[in-house]
Amino acid sequence: MLTRGYGPRITLANVPDDEWDSIAKAGFHAVWLMGVWRRSPAAIAISRADPALMDSFASVLTDLDDDDVVGSAYAVGDYIVDDHLGGESGLAAARAALAARGIALILDFVPNHVAPDHRWVAEHPAWFVTGEPADLREQPESFVEVGGRVIACGRDPYFPAWRDVVQLNAFHPGLRDALTGTLRRIATRCDGVRCDMAMLVMNDIFAQTWGDRAGPVPDDDFWPDLIDAVRADHPQFCFLAEAYWGTGPTLAAQGFDHCYDKYFYDTLRDDPDDIKSVLSAIPASDTSRLRFTENHDEPRAPVAFAGRDRQAAVITLTLPGARLVHQGQLEGRRLRVPVHLGRFPDEAADPDREAFYRRLLDLLADDAFSSGAWGICPTSPATDTVIAWSRGTAPRWVVVVNLADRPVSTNVKLTDPASADPASADPAATDSATSRHVRLAAWGWQIIRVGEEAA
Repeated sequence: MLTRGYGPRITLANVPDDEWDSIAKAGFHAVWLMGVWRRSPAAIAISRADPALMDSFASVLTDLDDDDVVGSAYAVGDYIVDDHLGGESGLAAARAALAARGIALILDFVPNHVAPDHRWVAEHPAWFVTGEPADLREQPESFVEVGGRVIACGRDPYFPAWRDVVQLNAFHPGLRDALTGTLRRIATRCDGVRCDMAMLVMNDIFAQTWGDRAGPVPDDDFWPDLIDAVRADHPQFCFLAEAYWGTGPTLAAQGFDHCYDKYFYDTLRDDPDDIKSVLSAIPASDTSRLRFTENHDEPRAPVAFAGRDRQAAVITLTLPGARLVHQGQLEGRRLRVPVHLGRFPDEAADPDREAFYRRLLDLLADDAFSSGAWGICPTSPATDTVIAWSRGTAPRWVVVVNLADRPVSTNVKLTDPASADPASADPAATDSATSRHVRLAAWGWQIIRVGEEAA
């Protein structure tokens, strides 16, 4: 997209300063650069030979050609920065530019699988989950022959295999040592990693997925020793886990700083009537969750949430923990671009959503939303459709949302005098010294400034 906007070919080495400045001005603490590692020719060929996959690509890029298909960002050929992005020197330049603005750099680490032409396949075949010729005959969608050996394709236990990657054996001690060394080298080039499908290599899940093919279950789980080894050299290194099936708390206990809160996302999207109970259960001290309203695996927020995407953003981005904002989200884009594509479609930005996010990000620049206290605020009369919470101490912010498709009025206990913030969707309210009477439209919200600095 930058190349299209600026003219000459843009790599990580020559991203215009204005782009980095705009990220800093928006208040982001870190940038996750997805797909910097060397892509796999074998994985690219597999993707281009899959008619159903190519049809899905063509639904996004109507003028698709083979050169647009650059392979999945998660079919890693090697942990070397791809030449088309500027190579290692380009990454170093990008990291320096971000660091100069106080922004951390996050990269990908994929512990569960590699591309079928990764050098380990030939050099260390014992590091992979293997099969027999009969497996290949009976399950051609789940096994592949590479160099005369039958190897399992990467997978999780609930979905079909990923045909463009081969499965590493997370129980093999040699592989664990190799992955530790790989991640220690990655840690010299960034400030943290987002660990793809981090729960798949946990002992219990890996055993469930692969059974006897994986061999004996190790005494120690996968992540703790690896995280300790990296932090021995880089004590502040950040670990983010893509995690599902309720595994986030376990991964946090094993050393991850933040873990996907997919249950929160699914509830907010599909069962908004239940989100009040989910929010009420968030511990006051829990900052280990990473929440989002969209990412590269999910539909764009305006599509997923329909008319509720702005309320969903207010809820998600004002909660404690880490908050993920996806590329294109701030412009209100609607087309989800597969990670296999090297080009984005032309898509106009949504001016109303752009203005909404500018106001919301200005508000989120207050430290109360990144490090301030969190707690539920009582409402009267109590209702299942309204919930309010506070961030910070004195002064602080109170967020009030209506989870129903009809207008509602309520009183929110504030303790201190209050004033409405311009990011609020529903400005009408009546103040008292200790509470605020709030009238909220269907799916409406208000964000209230409370305390000595209130206007």
